[in-house]
Amino acid sequence: MFERFATEARRTVTLAGDEAQRLGHRHLGTEHLLLGLLAQPQDPTARLLGRFGLDLNAGRLAVARALGGPDPERDGAALATIGIDLAAVREAVESTFGPGALDAPPAGGRSRWSGPRFTDRAKRVMALSLRAAADGRVRRIETGHLLLGLIREGGGMAVRLLRERGVDLADLEREAEAMAADGRAEAS
Repeated sequence: MFERFATEARRTVTLAGDEAQRLGHRHLGTEHLLLGLLAQPQDPTARLLGRFGLDLNAGRLAVARALGGPDPERDGAALATIGIDLAAVREAVESTFGPGALDAPPAGGRSRWSGPRFTDRAKRVMALSLRAAADGRVRRIETGHLLLGLIREGGGMAVRLLRERGVDLADLEREAEAMAADGRAEAS
């Protein structure tokens, strides 16, 4: 199926895997696909989500709170209560070991885990994305089709997070469909 994905849609899936690993999750779920869309602010789909009040940082925090994972605000506040300045520690470590040193996977050999595995719901999103593209009579799956797949799957963590943020899913779906139709017209 991935051979039908446009470059940006492929990048979304790659970024979703990166987000899952960054959060320490061994699965790639609908929430990670949503983060993958948000991680491309120049993409029309990310801009559409932005109009609905969503951005990558808020998405990351919402996923971390819902499923666990790093929460820099919480971690910094907890350490501050015992007199440790997390920002100063990070700065000192990165000045010695380089940027992102604290974000690197632990040393000590390779893990048997090769990366996050797609959940059944994420697989369903992929199938629904393909269907959205086919219904629109286009050959390539674009990021807008991935968003339509997320919405139409309806029961995953991504939809839960969208609802918690007060997003009207019917409005978002209508705008995503219109965006996909506009993209189809531009491609003709």
